[in-house]
Amino acid sequence: MHDPLTFLDGCAEQGLNGGVRTLIELAERIAALKARPAPLSLLPGLIVSSIASPTTPAGSLARPMLAMVAQGAKRTVLADRVYEYQTGQYLVSALDLPVTGQVTEASLARPFLGLGLPLNESIIAQLVLEAGPGKVDDSGSGIVTADADEELIDAVVRLLRLLDRPREFAVLGPGVEREIHWRLMNGPHAALVRRIGISDSRVSVVRRAVRWITEHYDRAIRIAEIADHVGVSEATLNRHFRAVTAMSPLQYQKQIRLSRARARLLAAPDDIAGVGHAVGYDSPSQFNREYRRMFGVPPGQDAVRLQGTVLVDEGV
Repeated sequence: MHDPLTFLDGCAEQGLNGGVRTLIELAERIAALKARPAPLSLLPGLIVSSIASPTTPAGSLARPMLAMVAQGAKRTVLADRVYEYQTGQYLVSALDLPVTGQVTEASLARPFLGLGLPLNESIIAQLVLEAGPGKVDDSGSGIVTADADEELIDAVVRLLRLLDRPREFAVLGPGVEREIHWRLMNGPHAALVRRIGISDSRVSVVRRAVRWITEHYDRAIRIAEIADHVGVSEATLNRHFRAVTAMSPLQYQKQIRLSRARARLLAAPDDIAGVGHAVGYDSPSQFNREYRRMFGVPPGQDAVRLQGTVLVDEGV
């Protein structure tokens, strides 16, 4: 467990004010939850992280999520966009996106402590219906970062407290989850969060396209086919997709293919051609070329390097 006084001094050095002690409690609760042997069954999808040293970049699929840092710092990369966030800050991902994550600040004395809380599209949609859509700017990336205010941190802490009281969680937990969504919807990136719950928004269009691509990643696809599925023109799909994900639909498919291939290599390191074919590559040379371009080494060499390595970025 970290030293709260040292942590408090660190917060002061970073210029954090208001809610520092709440942030300390958040860090302490994350560390305690991470030490539990039992899964966090009361809150499906909750991720807690405690990491004692900086990590190398690891690829993952960022789900719609609030990722909050209670201690340390992290870098998330989406295509050519880099997002840095640290103690007292958070990242919001509005849809499934292939990203590379890396803890950049952590030590045994002050480990990286963070959590990931799934965002619920239906909760946001209901809140939009009740409160009105507000200002919805339908532009910009599907990932944003911001400082967490005291009210948001407090709501997250109260949700974690309830995990120790299952009977109370069943009654009070849904209300606190709803409050967290509400505070995000009225925070500095309200427009992006609100778009998650609005069916005809740019983010929703791209989300439907992403789901379709993910389901069909291992076969040849055409932009016209995806556009027809989500109900927009090819030009609109391409424009929206690039704005939200920083890549084209076909580039997105390629990243999904190669990420799935890398995971398969853990189970079948000696079957490079078979792995490539399983994720949709008919040409072994093309698979090798694109794999090396994405991961820096050819699949055979990477397969050796991956043995004994856990390829899981916890999403926060």
